[in-house]
Amino acid sequence: MCLFEMGTPKMGPDRKPILGADGKPEIAWMPRPQIGCATGITPGMGIRTDSPLVKDCRNGVMEFLLINHPLDCTICDQAGECKLQEFSVEYGTGESRFVENKVKKPKNVDLGERIVLDDERCILCSRCVRFSSEVTKDNVLGFVNRGSHSTLTAYPGKRFDNDYSLNTVDICPVGALTSKDFRFQMRVWFLKESKSICTSCGTGCNVTIGSREGKVHRLTPRENEAVNSAWMCDYGRLNFHYLEDKARLQNPLTKAAGEHFPAPWGDALNRAAEGLRKVKPSEIAVVASARMTNEELFVLKRLMEELGVTQVDTVNRPEQGDQFLRSADGNPNTRGAELLGLSHGGRKLSTWGGEIAAGRIKALLVLGGEDVVEAGIPASTLALLELLISSAILPNATTRAAHVVLPGAGFAEKSGSMVNVHGRLQRFSRAIVAPGQAREEWVILRDLREIVTGGNSLHSIEDIWKSMVTAVSVFAGLSWGKIGDQGVDLAHSLPAGTAAK
Repeated sequence: MCLFEMGTPKMGPDRKPILGADGKPEIAWMPRPQIGCATGITPGMGIRTDSPLVKDCRNGVMEFLLINHPLDCTICDQAGECKLQEFSVEYGTGESRFVENKVKKPKNVDLGERIVLDDERCILCSRCVRFSSEVTKDNVLGFVNRGSHSTLTAYPGKRFDNDYSLNTVDICPVGALTSKDFRFQMRVWFLKESKSICTSCGTGCNVTIGSREGKVHRLTPRENEAVNSAWMCDYGRLNFHYLEDKARLQNPLTKAAGEHFPAPWGDALNRAAEGLRKVKPSEIAVVASARMTNEELFVLKRLMEELGVTQVDTVNRPEQGDQFLRSADGNPNTRGAELLGLSHGGRKLSTWGGEIAAGRIKALLVLGGEDVVEAGIPASTLALLELLISSAILPNATTRAAHVVLPGAGFAEKSGSMVNVHGRLQRFSRAIVAPGQAREEWVILRDLREIVTGGNSLHSIEDIWKSMVTAVSVFAGLSWGKIGDQGVDLAHSLPAGTAAK
């Protein structure tokens, strides 16, 4: 129970990995059972992991671990994932001989901004202490006191608030450390788990989405040595609550007399198509989003080609990265947008305010929930457009100015693929259904394309991928199945200027 990914081996504070060691010739300096994780291998050594003596010793260690452990299983968030529960079933006796008073320790300790500590549940495995010292290297956690009174705590004057602190909740084997965000929210065996990727920055950490009845309850890191090992940052882990925002756009809207009114999808798309037909292709500009999937971007490119539109760019989103996992690119699919020729790093976008004011751009299609007002085009300038179409999840200054608003889907509500900053192609699957009439953007763009041009041969993500493989040389030879859960490295085949530096 003390071992964890990237942690120091040969610790053995929980004393559980007991084994019998002898050999020929007999190794006289190890006549008694040893802890396997701290016992070096020597020539001629014999190992027994299931002898009566070893089993009896393990039962004894388990009894000691449970002596002062509280009976919190009915309310503990770790229930269903608890290593102590599992080992108790496998090695425990089923009853306690302890009749003395249990040692009382602090409960409900506010350890940091996002974590609560229950010291009575702690088995002193030191996983969290070693994570703090070896992984994040802030050395905040440690043990005080001795024997059965040993207690986990933060050093005086320090708070456990680093941006990777919630990983200790994942590696804690017993529920001593719990997330304030997930605490008492849901029993883990009710959660449906879906494999996905984090879209909060360009790293694309592999995650598991835990959802139930159409609601995301938590994100946890999914191991991928080529991307995020077994960790993820706290920001990415908690960046999903906007999916439940009360202001969420759930129905198409069209503007009349300066106000938005709900409209059927057919009416909203017809109005958008009619507006696009009224202007010349050279007078249309498109703001794609590097938060869209490759498949959504590909359908957008097809629509642009059939309309004859060439003006396109994305919103650049620089962030304060770190030396661990956080990328300085706040967009999860900048590389994918570049590969499809839909991104110029915001350089074109910065000139469009003047183009609109001069009347050279009369229609603007804004996708992926991007806010071009925030990107530098004033709302007063957007008011000069003959047509403004915005696809978004939440209202913003651009949707308020738009003539047609189309509700999109969040990362957990769609399937697709992205290319991270290191050139790794990764796929993910839908975990929940988008609320109301919100749709994935590839569906919105496909239906708009069908109305505008009459072309439609794309009915699924797999159909789009098959078309994309033949059109984009970097994806040649790849099938949806070949991408797999761990992704495919494309860095060696990316054009110059697209691979991460």
